[in-house]
Amino acid sequence: MSQAAAVSAGRQVHKFGGSSLADPSCYRRVAGLIEQQGRGDELIVVSAAGKTTNRLIQLLDAPEAGEHALTAVLTALQTYQQGLIDGLLEGESHQQLSDALRDDLHTISLSLSQTPDPLERNRLLSFGEVWSARLLAALLVERGNAATWLDSRRFLLAEEAALARVAVAASRERLQAILHELGEQRVVVTGFIAADAQGRTLLLGRNGSDYSATLLGALAGAEATTIWSDVAGVYSADPRRVKSAHLLERLSLAEANELARLGSPVLHSRTLQPVLDSQQRLALRCSYDANAGSTQILRRKSLVQGARIVTSLDQVVLLELKVLPQQSYAEAIATIEGALAQQQLAALAIHHQPDRKLLRLAYTPETAPNAMALLLELQQQGLFTGLIQREGYSLLALVGAGVCDHAEQCHRFYRLLADQPLEFIQTSKEGLSLIAVVREVTLEPLLLALHATLFHQTHRAGIVLFGRGNIGSQWLNLYAREKARLEAEHHLELTLYGVFDSRGGMLSDHGLDPLAMVDHFHPESFTMPELLTLLEQHSFDGLILIDLTASEELSAFYPDFGQLGAHLITANKFAGSAPVDFYNRVKQSFTDHQRQWRYNATVGAGLPIQSTLQMLSHSGDRIHGVSGIFSGTLSWLFQQYDGSRPFSELVEEAWQHGLTEPDPREDLSGQDVRRKLLILAREAGFALEPEQITLQNLVPNALRRVSREVFMERLSEMDDSLLDAIEEAQHHGKLLRYVARLERDGRASVGLEALEPHHPFVNLRPCDNIFAIETDWYRSNPLILQGPGAGREVTAAAVQADLWTICAAI
Repeated sequence: MSQAAAVSAGRQVHKFGGSSLADPSCYRRVAGLIEQQGRGDELIVVSAAGKTTNRLIQLLDAPEAGEHALTAVLTALQTYQQGLIDGLLEGESHQQLSDALRDDLHTISLSLSQTPDPLERNRLLSFGEVWSARLLAALLVERGNAATWLDSRRFLLAEEAALARVAVAASRERLQAILHELGEQRVVVTGFIAADAQGRTLLLGRNGSDYSATLLGALAGAEATTIWSDVAGVYSADPRRVKSAHLLERLSLAEANELARLGSPVLHSRTLQPVLDSQQRLALRCSYDANAGSTQILRRKSLVQGARIVTSLDQVVLLELKVLPQQSYAEAIATIEGALAQQQLAALAIHHQPDRKLLRLAYTPETAPNAMALLLELQQQGLFTGLIQREGYSLLALVGAGVCDHAEQCHRFYRLLADQPLEFIQTSKEGLSLIAVVREVTLEPLLLALHATLFHQTHRAGIVLFGRGNIGSQWLNLYAREKARLEAEHHLELTLYGVFDSRGGMLSDHGLDPLAMVDHFHPESFTMPELLTLLEQHSFDGLILIDLTASEELSAFYPDFGQLGAHLITANKFAGSAPVDFYNRVKQSFTDHQRQWRYNATVGAGLPIQSTLQMLSHSGDRIHGVSGIFSGTLSWLFQQYDGSRPFSELVEEAWQHGLTEPDPREDLSGQDVRRKLLILAREAGFALEPEQITLQNLVPNALRRVSREVFMERLSEMDDSLLDAIEEAQHHGKLLRYVARLERDGRASVGLEALEPHHPFVNLRPCDNIFAIETDWYRSNPLILQGPGAGREVTAAAVQADLWTICAAI
């Protein structure tokens, strides 16, 4: 393994902006978020706290205003920074950072005695990030973490330009050596700053700390980068202006890049470039509310076609020029646009007028001066003339894959702008945006109207069912009955997109009749890779997969279902009881794509056992143990069995009445009970492997591998051992039950137990399940859940309840 892989495999980067570090409580919140990330080797990029950078800029301008102004700004800066230290640290670390701050402010004061050149200004502005990194690292150490801080100028090598150009290879080599030396600890890194070959400070520009974070992720070979700010991610519009804007949980990298190109305050094009050049995942989250959702930036193409975001800029500058008559318009424009792109000065929007040989380029007021300077140089080459700058414009745009080909949305966009002072409309080359430049107007009414006409529509969700057996057929009938209520309650349009069983399946964008699928099912053959490709191309706003099979082969594709961006509901126990590595892989796949994997029907059918465990855990209670009778079949058998009749006769009777699986060994082996106990144990926070649960198999060794027919003929071979067990229990005045048990120390077992006649597990109704949950709050008197734990009606109802929850989230 290379040094880079050894240092960085699985490592994560987290970036916190100035608003996330505004005061001591913010710092403590950030420290808590970092501690929750798990491994303890995270790389944390920080901006200057609060308005520190603005204060430093004021400080640089203060000497011109006189000594009094300089002193006032220095005092305000010291008061703010010292207040952060006082509010967070004690003892030696407090003294060390206070002394360092005093020395830094003295250095700044001496430097300001003369007018600093641009590079010295850069150095003085870099103190904000240094103070943040130094303070957060000290706080983490004081809270018991292994942590240090790292000045990014030690590894981030760049060349001065309009936007500093980073030497990626050299920077990667320096960083990997430093991380190898630091070992496994949390490292807080300064954002926004780099250094040239002489060690002089260079700034990375607007959103420089975000760029620092994804660049650090690329250099370190990190697995994921999360940018934390005061918003949860990308919304369908600016939520400060459009209150009905909704969070976009997924955004393709292409859409994100186009949004950033158009001046989004949440994203910047430079931030996304390192993501494109590496394998890291990128997420945007809110540091003030980690549970408020997030936006995941995905590499694959968007499955949703059309506008997803309405974005705007209040102030836009137009640069206008005219190609000389003797010059080729196409060649001149190619030269101009190429030169601008090379200097990372591509325009927000471009208006070509070949008949008049005019070109108009739209820029933000911040980038317009640099573009103007470059165009003035190009004008000297004799390609064009008449270069002028016009101000007083605004920009409005729709962003989304395929928006330019979406006839209805384009029509609404043009119609809304018909009465506005429109300058021009541009469609992007990649079809990712539709951009209008208008004379400066109040944008709020336009934004509200456009957002309302585009997005206040019913969302469409497609449902795919795997399994048409007893439970699947029952659920199809239930879904047909409840569909209208679900749609009305959640403002959704639900479509039964596909139905599959072991023979194949049917898919239809227009929807399948759920009742017809019960009796008139005409499947086509599909391989799973073919099906995954078809599902990836769905046209719905959301996709919900329902697995009501008992197929281990199908459960192996659960991570792929998560990668599709689909929600999953399952009564299939195999994934929930698989080895921990696969179980975690499934959970991570759905977490990464902000999708739900719900499996309440895997244990207890309609009994709310898993939701109860989740509620207890979320409430702050600690779960110490779970026990009970988890099999309706074994519950019935041992309610009836008292030794007066051979156990084999009861098994035969249960089989005849359909109370067992087609092969009764599925019940008698205890494997199904073990799977259920494993699922509940993991839900309770115990990371058990299947083999860690002791299992008592009631089927004699000699009968475990014979055919079902032979097993049924030789059922009586079970009788002697069961008779011995019941007589032993009766001798002590007890009764025999088949019990699943998870102990406080993590030990787990499934098998026969002799219980007192008054024990809660003894006197059940036939086929009932019972669950006893022990917690801090339910220690001496466990919480009991009891009721039918099997049956097509209650299991289908549990699936429907999970569907209701997912529809509410959509």
